[in-house]
Amino acid sequence: MRKRKILISCGGTGGHIFPAIEIAKSFKNLNPDIDLLFVGALNKMEMIKVPKAGFPIIGIWIQGLYRNSIFKNTLFFIKLVVSLLHSFGILIYYRPVAVIGTGGFVTGPVLLLASILGVKTYIQEQNCFPGITNRILGKLVSRVFVAHEKMDSFFAAHKITNFGNPVRLQLRTKKSDDFVNQSRSFFGLSSNKFTILVIGGSLGAEPINKSIAYHLKSILKQDCQLIWQTGYKGYGDYGGLKSANCSVQKFIDRMDLAYSSADVVISRAGAIAITEISFLEKASILIPSPHVTDNHQFKNAKYLADHNACLLMSELELMGPKFIKYINYLKSDNIRNSIGKNAHKLFKYNASSEIAALILKDIKSKK
Repeated sequence: MRKRKILISCGGTGGHIFPAIEIAKSFKNLNPDIDLLFVGALNKMEMIKVPKAGFPIIGIWIQGLYRNSIFKNTLFFIKLVVSLLHSFGILIYYRPVAVIGTGGFVTGPVLLLASILGVKTYIQEQNCFPGITNRILGKLVSRVFVAHEKMDSFFAAHKITNFGNPVRLQLRTKKSDDFVNQSRSFFGLSSNKFTILVIGGSLGAEPINKSIAYHLKSILKQDCQLIWQTGYKGYGDYGGLKSANCSVQKFIDRMDLAYSSADVVISRAGAIAITEISFLEKASILIPSPHVTDNHQFKNAKYLADHNACLLMSELELMGPKFIKYINYLKSDNIRNSIGKNAHKLFKYNASSEIAALILKDIKSKK
């Protein structure tokens, strides 16, 4: 009997890639016979991360529109046509029974053509304010999986299912002091110092990197130590700041150990980063990127801040005294525990399994 095939489209950042991988794992757990194929953008991080997770991927030639650079948009329409033709070829050859997109420019042509061809299509929207691509696709797809309430402002109510955001369940580790000590030892750090994890997103964040470098001496004087993910680009500028109390990393594969080590997390406010921080009951200082579509990172972080579930800072405040003030404030065990527990209550954490189960039910009922 011919295997049923499901196509998963994702790209650009870990916030789109890791949810897709978690959903793929859930498909395999629920039905090992399902044939899965990923579609990503050529030369983007999904072309490395997806095969590393054990799934096949095809890359297509695609880019988004750059708002502030006419030069960078020169090839946009050529790439758009090529990506549509390539997506059409993949869909005709692979013949999936379902297509799900978790974000990134690559999801546009793939889901658009799959919808036109009558394939069951789905999007998983991580943010409380969706981007323009998903708002358009939402009119075409079969279902929209969301993680926030009141999303019927953007999508038809009958299409919406709120399962929360997929989270990497393997990030949950033992809470024992011994395991925390082992985790810190993995990064070459002391077992008994207040530990701050800095993650500027999977690609790194220059304003956060610059701020950490500026405040580094002051942070270390507070008897703190750092696990600092700079991103690949930032490592060239900041990797030399590595010391006995500052573990500088290009990219952290063992995020389970990084989170286990951390007393406090300093992070961008991408939806998946927030979900993971909340899942693990971590206190956080969230610094939204002001350069994302519709300022959705600020809206993500504001949702937590309104529930006393994080401390919120703008990029403009990063070089000021508030940064160190917030770190000292979070040294209180009671305050950290309260913020972490408040964050944990805000979301659901079994989304990948529930999304996979519902899609499998849909395609089973399809005649």
